[in-house]
Amino acid sequence: MAFTIDIDTGGTFTDGFVSGPGVARAVKTPTTPHDLTECFLACITAGAGAVGLSVEAFLEQTDVVRFASTVGTNALIERNGAKIGLILSEGGRALAPLEAEGKPGIVSPEMAIEIGAGLSPSQVLDRAQALIDAGAQCLVVALDGSETDPARERAVRQVIKAEYPRDFLGSIPVFLSSDITVRSGYGERINSAVVSAYSHSRLARLLYKAEQELRARRYRGPFLIGHNDGAVARVAKTRAISTYNSGPAAGLVGARAIGRLYGENDVISADMGGTSFDIGLVSDGQLNVALRPGIEGYRTNVPMNEVEALGAGGGSIAAVVDGVLVVGPRSAGAMPGPACFGLGGSEPTVTDCNLVLGRIDPDNFLGGARRLDAGKAREAVRQHLAEPLGISLEEAALSVVNQVDSSVGAAIAALRRTAKSDPLLTVYGGAGPLHACRVAEMAGLSRIAITPFSAVFSAFSSSLMDVGHGYMCAVEAEGGTPGLRERVAGLVAGMQATALRDMRGEGFDPDSLSWHLNAILRRKDGSEAQVSVEVADPLAAAALATLHEAIAARVPDAAQFATVGLFASAPVPHFSFAERSLGAPAADAAQTGRRAVICGPGPAAEVPVFDLEQLCPGHALTGPALLESDKTTIWVAPGWQARIDRFANLLLTKG
Repeated sequence: MAFTIDIDTGGTFTDGFVSGPGVARAVKTPTTPHDLTECFLACITAGAGAVGLSVEAFLEQTDVVRFASTVGTNALIERNGAKIGLILSEGGRALAPLEAEGKPGIVSPEMAIEIGAGLSPSQVLDRAQALIDAGAQCLVVALDGSETDPARERAVRQVIKAEYPRDFLGSIPVFLSSDITVRSGYGERINSAVVSAYSHSRLARLLYKAEQELRARRYRGPFLIGHNDGAVARVAKTRAISTYNSGPAAGLVGARAIGRLYGENDVISADMGGTSFDIGLVSDGQLNVALRPGIEGYRTNVPMNEVEALGAGGGSIAAVVDGVLVVGPRSAGAMPGPACFGLGGSEPTVTDCNLVLGRIDPDNFLGGARRLDAGKAREAVRQHLAEPLGISLEEAALSVVNQVDSSVGAAIAALRRTAKSDPLLTVYGGAGPLHACRVAEMAGLSRIAITPFSAVFSAFSSSLMDVGHGYMCAVEAEGGTPGLRERVAGLVAGMQATALRDMRGEGFDPDSLSWHLNAILRRKDGSEAQVSVEVADPLAAAALATLHEAIAARVPDAAQFATVGLFASAPVPHFSFAERSLGAPAADAAQTGRRAVICGPGPAAEVPVFDLEQLCPGHALTGPALLESDKTTIWVAPGWQARIDRFANLLLTKG
């Protein structure tokens, strides 16, 4: 049997998705922040157990392993990345992410130098040597104007590498901003290069170690790393900045796939994990892209799938500040976790509040894999919330949940207003389905789709991703510039030659490749827009004509052609949806009992509880109800209907 394995490390849990002919299994293991290799291997072991094989036999029968890691994000949050030496143009220090009083940064002020255009090679080397002597573990060269002419940056690197060639043990990595991005915006280009270099060595150690562990266990297929553009690539073809937020960004790929099942072009994704609630939009069948995304507070100019992270996860801490209830953005994380985990956490979290409301079974959390301490949850809510607010325990817990639902619902409503049609809401993450109905109501949405793999949706979405490489060239020309089309055609030809070389290195035949041409346009008001079109042959005249027609239709007010890009992708084995026959609508056989649940203001109500794994295509029920599995709990709120459709997805509709 040929398996695929997809793993996504989150702040609290590491999710795995295993698929093969007639097989689809989801697994979850606790994230081990001290060493992400541990939870990676634990997830592999859990996947092997789910299909009844030893780890070695499982990996021998696996065609591809895809992995999304949080190392880059963690390095920035924890400020434990590489010590960077930064070489800038004159005036560049004012734009760099330097540490200063009252201003966080990731480069020490003494580790940033400016160089003028007239310096000799020996003078450049002297300045670089001073940074190395001060403890720089890598050097970043970011010179103004290098997005269109990288020659000076390359000359600086050549001077340094002549003194520290790659084969010396003391060789120091040198990163060029022009290798990371060719987009305008000097400060953003500095940030992009620094952010990528900051976690480079830490990420490389993790990924190469993970791959070595796989090889030691008889895996012989490709090890592919999730990128935030919705594709995967080998470790050797992965830049650190491409992995930031790659797990949540993968969720958009899955949301688009769910939308396509139902003929929906507009889909909103909502992912609630232990640390955050991430939302994104698929608009007109296209993944929304952030052209100048912020990465942990640093504005960059490397485009990536746009996902907004809200500080409202299951582990988000609730507190009373100056008499006002506040939820998040502080999180209990994996350790110590919510108070109910019994691992030392004493502050109330969203998970503790859901437990107090009866929406989580303390004896059946994650299928009984972890027993929750309801007493500790109640004590945390009482001490930190109910007593300071002067309200009952249940009122305090309900207030926390309502605040999360309201704030997330408002953020989703803002996304909804940018969609072309009334979007389908896809909710996932271990905690997301508990809040789905009320969040949808707050956003003015009435249709929700939840897959059987919602608790590991980012890993599931990764299973739909192909190998892909993106390339970009600066154009920076007015729309009617003479010779513009010929210049763009020449740039596309160069990018295609590079893409063919890279894809051959990945082991793909050129005939198997798919191509997308894209362009970033700048309007008269300074705002930007991206246009992307699929083409059969990027060098054909019809391909560029298609791109220009799309630009005229979608960005009619474009004033400047900022960049042209090419994206090449090649298929690798991935999961595919299978239709099933529908049975009778009665779901009584799946009911496991009833439980007292706080549905809203007032006393608890006896609510039916169903085993989600026993619900089959065709089954339907009306809320309020709880649907439980060993991965998640779904709260079907009053006024909502639920049914399992022919794809085994749960569809929730209001009214």
